[in-house]
Amino acid sequence: MPSPRYDYWLLDLDGTLVDTEWGYVREVFDRTEARLGVSFSDRQAEVLWHGLGGDRDDHLRDWGYDPESFWAVFDEEDDPRERAEATYLYDDAAFVADLDRPVGVVTHCPEPITDVVLDRLDVADWFDVVLACDDETGYKPDPEPLHLARGGLDVPDAARGVYAGDGASDIDAAANAGLASIHVERHDPHRRGVCVLGDHRVESFEEIHATPNASEGSRDERTRAQRDVSRENGRGDRDDVVASDD
Repeated sequence: MPSPRYDYWLLDLDGTLVDTEWGYVREVFDRTEARLGVSFSDRQAEVLWHGLGGDRDDHLRDWGYDPESFWAVFDEEDDPRERAEATYLYDDAAFVADLDRPVGVVTHCPEPITDVVLDRLDVADWFDVVLACDDETGYKPDPEPLHLARGGLDVPDAARGVYAGDGASDIDAAANAGLASIHVERHDPHRRGVCVLGDHRVESFEEIHATPNASEGSRDERTRAQRDVSRENGRGDRDDVVASDD
């Protein structure tokens, strides 16, 4: 199969390449509830775990919880080894092992958990750089984590890069960092609550190889075709841009 035409790849981890069994997710929320004296529905737990429908801290505030207090307890209850044992690799993530160019991970998953998960799944050697966001690096959609990871790949300034992720913050981070973006949709859009518009949208990374629409060249072709249609409709040389693969 042909490789996508990017000089380097950056990818999100949770929800993009790996995911966690629901039983463990619910258990962590149960333990957090017991310590804080609060209660989260299954839907609220799902929204916070996967980052559905917008910023997690905004959700917590809307529900009447203090984000700082919540995350301090939640992170203590999210045990690296237990989580790693409950984490599985998506079948379509295997394409990363075949990429013949620099590859990095940029994730909001805490570093201790990230390290254990990658080791347990035996995929740590897939990546040239692994960056777990923290207060020092900043968090997506801030582009700084992506800039830092790119710097670790030691690629030329003119290199064309892409960031792939499952959430709106991933796509926004890619745009803010000047990278192309791939949104892999792991959830029913109705449950997500927002429409995520990346340069490319796929339901499986297998589509990256199966269709030419995942390449930079094909995006340029679609843009030129749209301009041709615009001229035929009498709209002159307006510079219409293809924003997603809807």
